Amino acid sequence: MAASNRVRISGGEWRSRLLSFPDAPGLRPTPDRVRQTVFNWLGQDMHGRRCLDLFAGTGAMGFEALSRGASAVVLVEKSASAAKSLQQNQSLLKAGAARILQQDAVQFLAQNRERFDVIFLDPPYQQGWLPKLLPHLQSHLAEDGVVYVEAEFALDDEPPWQVVKHGKAGNVFYHLLKLADRSTD
Repeated sequence: MAASNRVRISGGEWRSRLLSFPDAPGLRPTPDRVRQTVFNWLGQDMHGRRCLDLFAGTGAMGFEALSRGASAVVLVEKSASAAKSLQQNQSLLKAGAARILQQDAVQFLAQNRERFDVIFLDPPYQQGWLPKLLPHLQSHLAEDGVVYVEAEFALDDEPPWQVVKHGKAGNVFYHLLKLADRSTD
């Protein structure tokens, strides 16, 4: 791993701890500034929340959630080298509430029946993942749950999803989605 392949946890119990990650195609950590904004949106205290980090990559979002008190985080990563790095970081942090699965995201969603309070979705760019995944997330979202999405473009409201917050940093567009309230139909 290159010395520059590190990302810092920005808050909570593991604040300032460094996570290492391998070189891998499409693997890009969520920038610090973006992570700080997202956790301001979600609330600094994630106590008791169950999270899913699809395309976990560096694990920055999932481990950050655990650092801030999330009760459990499932990190799904297809790349063997990235999954191994996630396991090493889990061991380093003694993150017993993390469950790391080396698995394809679509396969995970098809087989898993758990519901999550927060789903982090940061798939590789330019591969058309969002239209494939967003329809499957509804059944994995707890009541009042939210989905954080990073993309190479801005998202608009697209039923049943509503963009409740959004931002842009460099070439990264980031969004917080929730299911639209159907009681007004």
